[in-house]
Amino acid sequence: MRILVADDDAQLQRALRITLAARGYEVLTAHDGAEAIDVAANGHPDLVLLDLGMPNVDGLDVIRAVRAWSKVPIVVLSGRTDSAEKVEALDAGADDYVTKPFAMDELLARIRARARAAGTDASGDTDASTHRIGDLVVDLAAKTVRRDGDARGAASVRLTPTEWRLLELFLRNPGKLLTRQMLLSDVWGPYHANDAGYLRLYVAQLRRKLEPVPGEPRFFLNEPGLGYRFEPDGGTAAPV
Repeated sequence: MRILVADDDAQLQRALRITLAARGYEVLTAHDGAEAIDVAANGHPDLVLLDLGMPNVDGLDVIRAVRAWSKVPIVVLSGRTDSAEKVEALDAGADDYVTKPFAMDELLARIRARARAAGTDASGDTDASTHRIGDLVVDLAAKTVRRDGDARGAASVRLTPTEWRLLELFLRNPGKLLTRQMLLSDVWGPYHANDAGYLRLYVAQLRRKLEPVPGEPRFFLNEPGLGYRFEPDGGTAAPV
């Protein structure tokens, strides 16, 4: 897997290059926004780690430029902590947002999640029908949820049509932060983009039906002030 590290902080860039290379990743680098666009276009990375505060061309403009011709996963690394700026980066086309300073283990986990989300084959196809959530097997085509090994469906889980629509969005975007506005618009329509109460209610229902311990969610995680993400391997987050 080839990763582009675009950051003007030479010390951080060096640390990322060493850490990623030690784990078998091929690393490309860029020191400003214009170079990041050029390397993304000609180096064909499988993932981009991008600082927003880049010289010459701002990180947001880099995202917009890359998104004009590529679906390569973009993970923002930024010291900007304002929620509005995070949402702006995600709306511009970023797939994830990691705030500096960050733990290297967390970043590596995010990279692995984005690699999984990039697809099941070289073309980036993510339309696989069957997914796993712990010991549950979800078949989106058949609209069934059953315990692993329960072929007869005696322990199947029943979901409403709205729960299915929300669940499918999560499963189609593993590891990706989905903003509240995005989820509300896709599931309930653009006129409900601010009805956060709907979203909290249905996420709570999915957790009750699909999480091992609903009050301590491992798979459907809250990102305070931003939205939710589905972590196939499980994680920890606030249960709001």
